[in-house]
Amino acid sequence: MTESLSEADAANELMRLAREIARHDRLYHAEDSPEITDAAYDALVRRNAELEAAFPHLIRVDSPTRKVGHAIATSPLGKVTHEVRMMSLDNAFSPEEVAEWLARMRRFLNLPDDAPLACTAEDKIDGLSCSLRYENGVLVRAATRGDGQVGEDVTANVAHIPDIPENLPAGVPDVFEVRGEVYMEKQALTALNAAQHEAAGKLFANPRNAAAGSLRQKDAGVTAKRPLRFWAHGWGAASALPGATQTEVVAALKAWGFPVSPLFTRIEGDAAALVAHFDAIGRARPDLPYDIDGVVYKLDRLDWQERLGFVAKAPRWALAHKFPAERAETIVQGIDIQVGRTGKLTPVGRLAPVLVGGVTVTNVTLHNRDEIARLGLRIGDRVVIQRAGDVIPQVVENLTREEERADFPFPDQCPECQSEAVAEEGEVDVRCTGGLICPVQRTQRLEHFVSRKALDIEGLGEKTIAQFFAAGWLESPADIYRLRRRRSDILSLEGWQEKSVDNLLAAIEAKREPDAARLLFALGIRHVGEVTARDLMKHFHELPLLRDVAERAHGGDAEAAGELTAIDGIGPSVVEALGDFFHEPHNVAVWEDLLGQVTPPRYEVKTVASRVAGKTVVFTGKLETMSRDEAKAQAERLGAKAGGSVSAKTDLLVAGPGAGSKLKKAAEFGIEVVDEAGWVAIVAEVLGG
Repeated sequence: MTESLSEADAANELMRLAREIARHDRLYHAEDSPEITDAAYDALVRRNAELEAAFPHLIRVDSPTRKVGHAIATSPLGKVTHEVRMMSLDNAFSPEEVAEWLARMRRFLNLPDDAPLACTAEDKIDGLSCSLRYENGVLVRAATRGDGQVGEDVTANVAHIPDIPENLPAGVPDVFEVRGEVYMEKQALTALNAAQHEAAGKLFANPRNAAAGSLRQKDAGVTAKRPLRFWAHGWGAASALPGATQTEVVAALKAWGFPVSPLFTRIEGDAAALVAHFDAIGRARPDLPYDIDGVVYKLDRLDWQERLGFVAKAPRWALAHKFPAERAETIVQGIDIQVGRTGKLTPVGRLAPVLVGGVTVTNVTLHNRDEIARLGLRIGDRVVIQRAGDVIPQVVENLTREEERADFPFPDQCPECQSEAVAEEGEVDVRCTGGLICPVQRTQRLEHFVSRKALDIEGLGEKTIAQFFAAGWLESPADIYRLRRRRSDILSLEGWQEKSVDNLLAAIEAKREPDAARLLFALGIRHVGEVTARDLMKHFHELPLLRDVAERAHGGDAEAAGELTAIDGIGPSVVEALGDFFHEPHNVAVWEDLLGQVTPPRYEVKTVASRVAGKTVVFTGKLETMSRDEAKAQAERLGAKAGGSVSAKTDLLVAGPGAGSKLKKAAEFGIEVVDEAGWVAIVAEVLGG
């Protein structure tokens, strides 16, 4: 419900949802290791959409409704910028939502309410999106979706997938990007996991993870050994199209040698006809050789697709109708408490093994103390769990909550260091207050510090950090840079050789001048993720300046606090977290010790000269042709600062439909205002368009 929410509560919930969804996007798209079910993820996104509909002026620049996939960070693979953005799909979960989708398209196209709309329908395979670019009929590049704009170059890898032709027949368009899914069949996954088990290698939880992990390999020889398949369902950049409808183009793809869905069909009628096909595919689902999670509908006429266009991250003319999550019953045999890097205490339910959707499930995340209370969950309860193709399912119902049984005593002390565990006001998460006194937090913070998206120090993984921590050599990040003094000590440890020690020390030395934003993110300050760290460093450029302003803001300096919150994407929670970090003497000691070991260069963003260079630009309202993130990135490339609020220092306001208080404020200050078309023209002056 949103009616009873205050604006402040809605803003806080949207901030929390943005962080949580971004985390799950990273786990699913970038790391191939999801922690929640599709259904649970969809519920988070739908709640976000409900709040944005009720409070449109609170739509964040990092809103999940504007993002596709996850940005490619450090990767052994090269990066590819897609000529035509790879979009996502909006979801439906009921026949009523399918009917509303058809009605919206009719309204947009000015068609009668009862006008039939011809649509295609095909099963939605659970694989990894891939774009294949052909020039003059020759495959020249293959890329994953990434964040929709930039993906990973997997050209060498797809050469080992027999379903993907290297050359197309004569007469194909000069340029044509075939888009589809790389996947692995269920039987192939079983055989692969058996081989992996025999070789003591990594086991894959489901076919999607296996396909993603197999394709995104630096060594294409690894991909060659994996039984990957591909089928086509669409296209990107094209110098010409071999048809005027979705059906005709898909038929052409099939004629060119690409496998397409065997269940692809054209349906002319109302929502009932589409849902009937959805139900038929659902009945066939258990017998299919591959995993699917729904059915995709697309408007058949391409000229109507073009008229309908796109919303922030999805086409208006396509819809994914998702299957309900698969469920099973089992017994909760135990509840363990895990301590995370930030001190969060996460309860994990240990289950009597149960088969759900072909996967044996033995544990389930219980999220937090409030979730246990909501479910009335205790050891010994019989529960319903649901899973939709991911690793860790969720409990949806407690079947024995009325039985008399002792409540589960959620700890008020950290199970690792016995420090007090509390929930801050307004938060549901219980956290250990021990900080770096807590051994789990200390080692996990060190793991975070050297992780791929932070300092990215190769060779310093979880086991090595635990080994060095136990030896007393690693207490804080700065100690990493003092390991060169321990060379002989490391060599004395089992498993270490001259070459491996020298490689590790060289990798550490290579990060003596780290990127300032990465270093800030690596410190693990609450609410300061990789995007927030970049936003802060774009403004301050140097870490000591950030510290100075954060300390003054914490001391009550309104001007300093205002300088922070004026940065786009920086809210009160970030300001408070920064202040708390620098107020703690131990954190300051860690900070100063670290900066005695490393020298990050001044943080700069490469820009081009333009008429908005050096000015502050604010975006408000709904943008039709680009996401807010895209517009902000354009502003930064033009040398402008993308502000989050309108003030006397704002130079330009770009106002889309639905602009509210910011537009009024701009009028009061006499600030120049342009619409989206005006902004596009400004960008085109320098970047072309």
